[in-house]
Amino acid sequence: MLFPRPVLDGIARGEITLAFRNWDRPRVRPGTRLRTAVGLIEVVSVDAVDPARITRADARRAGHADRAELLALLARHADRVDQPVFRVALAAAGEDPRVALRERDEFQPGEAEEVLARLARLDRASRRGPWTARVLRLIADRPGVRAPDLAATEGLQTSPFKANVRKLKELGLTESLEVGYRLSPRGRVLLSQMDG
Repeated sequence: MLFPRPVLDGIARGEITLAFRNWDRPRVRPGTRLRTAVGLIEVVSVDAVDPARITRADARRAGHADRAELLALLARHADRVDQPVFRVALAAAGEDPRVALRERDEFQPGEAEEVLARLARLDRASRRGPWTARVLRLIADRPGVRAPDLAATEGLQTSPFKANVRKLKELGLTESLEVGYRLSPRGRVLLSQMDG
């Protein structure tokens, strides 16, 4: 599920607790934790609803001024007239654990070796050959550069490049900026070990 930043901020403050989506089937399950720019958001429940039963209070809890605004938005985003509407209850669930991980600029004994082993597995699994060290160096050399520009230097489309960067982000090695990426403190330490 994608949310605009004002909605994310409202969820983080506890002001927005619902989202409504036109889906053929539920796309998230209760208990799912979504990583977002404001931390983790937990999906509390997912229920199909009749749009006629959506109340003004529901619309307000979803961050809309009124019911008419929400229904108009749902109508614009529906793929077909009879597409089901799902009511998704949401709650802020704390900080993204990757934030604390990436801020650590020291590795515990054996931890750097474990991360290097995971990078080696990512390299082995790639059809294009080893890429992890190269992308880490690219981001270190060109922080804040747009993803499409970085992808082009790798001979990749933007989506596969971003997928690779997300794998590095999962390990706490990179962080997203408003535009582009940069190495995290943890990523800088690891890259210096790789280059040393």
